[in-house]
Amino acid sequence: MNHILIQVRQELIHSADEKTKQNGLKFFKEDVKLYGVKTAIVTSISKKSFETIKEKDKGEILNLCEELWKSGYLEESFIACNWSYFIHKQYEEGDLVVFRNWLQRYVSNWAACDTLCNHTIGTYLEMYPHKVAELKEWARSENRWVRRGSAVSLIIPARKGNF
Repeated sequence: MNHILIQVRQELIHSADEKTKQNGLKFFKEDVKLYGVKTAIVTSISKKSFETIKEKDKGEILNLCEELWKSGYLEESFIACNWSYFIHKQYEEGDLVVFRNWLQRYVSNWAACDTLCNHTIGTYLEMYPHKVAELKEWARSENRWVRRGSAVSLIIPARKGNF
């Protein structure tokens, strides 16, 4: 499995440029770890690399996502969010524990928060609407990203008229 992550990271390094990195750093108040890869390229890398893992079971894919989150790189977090969203048809009720863990442990900026919450968690909540009640607890969290996630997770479902 590590060979997949090595390939992804090599592609990110190969696609990075200093100007993109410097421009990216201007968007954040927090310290952000960036390769300097444009979002469209990161999306392309995530789609292409997902093709090599799509037949793996959900647990293996979520473990790979967690390894990407652990790196602290924004671009890797976007890939983790994409991969976790790509398997949304396999979501089970207990998966919210995994997603909240990522939010609490690894999210350190608004872009990672919004990407995870809008797509992965928002889609999960559409599938399991009774779990929206848990967001009330999130809204009282000491972790600012969990608090933000309690609202951001509802944006796309709300656009569809849900909740």
